[in-house]
Amino acid sequence: MPDHAPSALQWLIGVELAGFRERAGLSLAELATRTGLGKPKLGHLETGRSRQYPDDIATILRACGAAAHDIDRITSLASRADSSSWWAPWSDVVPDWFRTFVGLEGLAAAEFVFEPLILPGLLQTEEYAREANRRAGRVRADHEARVIEFRMARARRLTQDDVPLRLHAVVTEQALRLGVGTPEIRQAQYEHLLGLAQQANVTLQVVRPEAGPHDAMTGQFVVLDFAQARSVVYVEVQDGALYAASPGRVDTYKQSARSLEEVALPPDDSRDFIADLIT
Repeated sequence: MPDHAPSALQWLIGVELAGFRERAGLSLAELATRTGLGKPKLGHLETGRSRQYPDDIATILRACGAAAHDIDRITSLASRADSSSWWAPWSDVVPDWFRTFVGLEGLAAAEFVFEPLILPGLLQTEEYAREANRRAGRVRADHEARVIEFRMARARRLTQDDVPLRLHAVVTEQALRLGVGTPEIRQAQYEHLLGLAQQANVTLQVVRPEAGPHDAMTGQFVVLDFAQARSVVYVEVQDGALYAASPGRVDTYKQSARSLEEVALPPDDSRDFIADLIT
């Protein structure tokens, strides 16, 4: 993310402000008239490129007819210390398009992830991650060690935070059997998954081909849930990412998550399936 780009927290607040304005049917010019705030300033507040002060947020939300609890929720979010740039020590090796996501993930209370082709990054061992990156060919050789260091720092959100991220991961049998590294690396990865799946904050499910079609046939996605903001969907594409924040689109992905949860093996059976892969 360039220096002038918003932090994840500012981006998240901006999405909320834009959503309330759009649901109120107001243009930026109309909102400027109602609030006395300039149109350029309002635009920068919605993109997160200007700091969003609680008083300005409250003025905007009242003009949009927001309920008192929503005003309190978002102004409280604006008063929160912004720790969403925890990845700063690795800024030289983290792609611009990924920084917003990891910042948002750092703010999230819960995450649902579906990975049909490879195990999710949060669940990978160091050796598995190294082999996956090497085979993908997207990481420069001189950046490899720091990329893996960053990946492991990100994964600590599951185990070392005072309030760890609640993760619900659904993976396919294909992802589990993908030939990443040596058999020993894959065996260690399976054991790592079983250890994580024992944690109270981690739910792991496996989808087998025999389960048939489901609502997530289009591929990988992540739903991030926040304590003080609306959910956001992240979809990774080649060398980039797409975000969905409108309630209708988010609900579509949440329906896909429910569909996956229904067709996948239950958590206990998923752990048994993974354990059977260990020889």
